[in-house]
Amino acid sequence: MKNNIWLVVRGMVKLGAVTVHGDELLLGLVGPGEPFAEHLSNVEAYDAVVLSDCDLLCLSMTDVQQTPELALAMMDAIAARYRQAESLLALLGLRRVEDRLRGFLELLAQDYGQPCEDGLRLNLRLTHQEIASALSTTRVTVTRVLVLLRDEGWL
Repeated sequence: MKNNIWLVVRGMVKLGAVTVHGDELLLGLVGPGEPFAEHLSNVEAYDAVVLSDCDLLCLSMTDVQQTPELALAMMDAIAARYRQAESLLALLGLRRVEDRLRGFLELLAQDYGQPCEDGLRLNLRLTHQEIASALSTTRVTVTRVLVLLRDEGWL
């Protein structure tokens, strides 16, 4: 399976890794129409975990290389993943956890938000610990800031 690319058809997948100290890292999220593959990453202990019921399509690199339309679509999708990864990295440069969390939620809403009566809804479930690992903070801090954002009416 080393030379395959997985394409999410339906559902959400969390990409992660485990540090040498045993801490879990959130590397990104993959939704419908987005690809992921272990060989596209240099991260050790790379892991993909479904967050909801998923349909995945397994494509061989040979199939992608031999089908120009598929190769072009894959290139566009990989570029979107690259942009998401850079956006997540940019959030880590923000000093205040509140700013990081707002930016993270805005990024998720932009990429995966679905219109609803009250604005946008994210149909994915991340634990406070998973959010904390994505933002280089603690679960307690994420919980505190989420309550603050809800009390402000922002969330």
